[in-house]
Amino acid sequence: MLQNQDHKSGFISIIGRPNVGKSTFLNRVIGQKIAIMSDKPQTTRNKVQGVYTDDRAQMIFIDTPGIHKPKHKLGDFMMKVATNTLREVDLILFMVNVTEGFGKGEEFILEQLEGVQTPVFLVLNKIDQVHPDQLLPIIQDYQSRYDFAELIPISALEGNNVETLLEVLYKYLPEGPQFYPADQVTDHPERFIVSELIREKALHLTREEIPHSLAVVIEKMERQEENRVHVMATIIVERDSQKGIIIGKRGAMLKEVGKRARQDIEALLGSKVYLELWVKVQKDWRNKSLHLRDFGFREDEY
Repeated sequence: MLQNQDHKSGFISIIGRPNVGKSTFLNRVIGQKIAIMSDKPQTTRNKVQGVYTDDRAQMIFIDTPGIHKPKHKLGDFMMKVATNTLREVDLILFMVNVTEGFGKGEEFILEQLEGVQTPVFLVLNKIDQVHPDQLLPIIQDYQSRYDFAELIPISALEGNNVETLLEVLYKYLPEGPQFYPADQVTDHPERFIVSELIREKALHLTREEIPHSLAVVIEKMERQEENRVHVMATIIVERDSQKGIIIGKRGAMLKEVGKRARQDIEALLGSKVYLELWVKVQKDWRNKSLHLRDFGFREDEY
């Protein structure tokens, strides 16, 4: 394929504390849901590559798990994923939530960025939730702590300044080829995205004790007839009490998770979906390497 000589491409890592809006930003740029969004922290567990392509460039975004001090093997895995990407990319977006002050989480991330040669952009997200006069002191505070290549305020949710950010990213990208077809928006297989959509719905609907101990495994996904896909998935939890919460009274919670997930999966696949959900207890799976591998968290890949 003939390529414009001035065509640019590059890999861009999105880092930040949990729940600052990284997945919301990625979904906004790509134009469809490929990363799960939740108001509960640490919902992103694997690198999610989102591919943005236009006539001039291809930007491959990597939405990393929120950087935090790990408390178990799963946490170690998530941190390894996040910090390893810093050495693999062309640009780094450090995203912060302007409605929250600078804290130990941001300090910890800046420590991880020490010695990194890659240009780092400070992306100040959620500007729709503060008065413009409040932004300047926040920007000055961050400028005093690190030599950022660029500082750009945005609202990922509302779309404010996102186009501006993409323009600035374009200026920094190296010349390079188009790595993915123009219509491809992620490098993850459909099974992965389907499992994430189910997990997102379970996170939205359940109480605080569930999120970190919940995984989803796609047991079967096949097209049965021309316009219908059969999906069988197992929701993994760590305790019997969590299983009860996920299933709900007379199965009501599980039914609602399935109903909401099916709508998103049908939109993703462009087909009718028959979704079967099961719930299984796997005690303390987050601390067991075998279970982490079984559920798709492979340390050797990072």
